[in-house]
Amino acid sequence: MLNMTVETTRIIHDTNLFSLKGKQALEKAFQPAGGSVTWSEFTQGLPMVEALNAGAIDIAYVGEAPPIFGQAAGDFFNYIAVDPYGVEAEAILVPQDSPIKTVAELKGKSIGVAKGSNAHYLAVAALESVGLKPSDVKFKFLKPSDGRAAFEKGDIDAWSIWDPYLAAGEVDAKGRVLVNAKGLAPNVGYYLASKEFLKNNPEAVELILEEIRKESAYAVQNPKEIAKLLSPALGISVSVLEKAEKRRVHDALPLTDEVIEKQQKIADTFANLKLIPKAIIVKDAVWNKK
Repeated sequence: MLNMTVETTRIIHDTNLFSLKGKQALEKAFQPAGGSVTWSEFTQGLPMVEALNAGAIDIAYVGEAPPIFGQAAGDFFNYIAVDPYGVEAEAILVPQDSPIKTVAELKGKSIGVAKGSNAHYLAVAALESVGLKPSDVKFKFLKPSDGRAAFEKGDIDAWSIWDPYLAAGEVDAKGRVLVNAKGLAPNVGYYLASKEFLKNNPEAVELILEEIRKESAYAVQNPKEIAKLLSPALGISVSVLEKAEKRRVHDALPLTDEVIEKQQKIADTFANLKLIPKAIIVKDAVWNKK
């Protein structure tokens, strides 16, 4: 029997949450305490963080960048867990017949990327790894859908992107991985909760994370089933999604010092690039369980 009462938990989904939603696993878990779950869907991470700030949702799943922008804007959420995701699930693509063979050869070329995203950080980190500055390339800031269109038309020389758009770029748009995130960027996901919800419902947060971990174990063992589940919602073929799922790591883990340090490096990079109005201390936003 759950020792809590949750009037409404408003939550957005990633792969694991999407699966939990389909199985109504959270609804069943909250039922003994009279709790309920309301789901919301967003196409990008930053609007989710804004929704947390507005009190429109209680729990969110995002990439590395949105919480950095959120923390720079105010003190209204906490990181509650990290999803390992995987360094092979983010990369810089070039066309298969592109003469570009190394990151150094991107100098003077155009790179499509979602501004202020984890893929933006990957591109900057990759350039820095070969002694190039962001100003040495021509960044074209594009949403994933627009980025793919530009990539297919040849309007950009390279595209920095994450799965499942990366897998679609490889399979459908005939892209070649120039470099992935290994050794350059952590490429993890984060589960966030509003401070108000954490204060009033810490047991609910623990329960949600427990259910996510259960679903994570299932997803790792059943990539094709997850791909079939996601395909209708994302409009991406099962084969492409299966490719993405097979290289993805699923879990909801505590934020270690190493994880926080890597997220801090991204935050510092964004501050140096003037993408956020001020420097932040990531550790200040990490949930301190008592």
